Amino acid sequence: MGINYLRISAVLTKELKSEFRTRYAISAVLLFVLTTITMIMFATAGETITPMIAAGILWVIMFFASMTGLSKVFVSEEERGTYILLQLSSTPYAIYFGKLLFNVLLSASLNFFAVVLFFLFLGDIEVKNLTLFISTIAIGSLSVASATTIISALIAKANSKNALFPVLSFPILLPIIILGVGLTKMSFEGIAFEDAMKDLQMMVAYSGLMIVASYFLFDFVNKD
Repeated sequence: MGINYLRISAVLTKELKSEFRTRYAISAVLLFVLTTITMIMFATAGETITPMIAAGILWVIMFFASMTGLSKVFVSEEERGTYILLQLSSTPYAIYFGKLLFNVLLSASLNFFAVVLFFLFLGDIEVKNLTLFISTIAIGSLSVASATTIISALIAKANSKNALFPVLSFPILLPIIILGVGLTKMSFEGIAFEDAMKDLQMMVAYSGLMIVASYFLFDFVNKD
């Protein structure tokens, strides 16, 4: 189970080049986020948006943005018939960690765009604890990527992969969504960072658990 960092880097580089060439995930998610926020803006016109509602809206947007973009990391390989070549040229764990790192970067980028557009269109929302807000989004991006990467590998060969991905992802990501909404609400209300530390630690623990479990599970998934 040794980890070859050069092979991980090679897989990550391949994923980045593929995404920059097609721009599928970024384009699809940006369009989705823009459409969703526009609808929310018209639906809430003249209404007061509380910190709890704002936090819930933001995390709903980020969840569905993830469902739009993060599934392709393994699914696209199967659709193009290139996964067998990747298996022959790399190790299972290099493939997993390379694609995990790509999904972490993609998740963070997509969430950044979602947050920017969210505040651009709903400018009356104020972040009173910026450190807590950034930490929540960053750790949340890692948590979402750690869960969706292995789910993408599991459903890559299924016939109804597009429907299975959100169905399997939602119950697994529900604890992170609940924690994320609560922490985001705290950042809007100006709650001290120390008071939110327990929830942040739970998000970090979730990410660590998912990565370790996926690390041992992926070898079996890769052989199927």
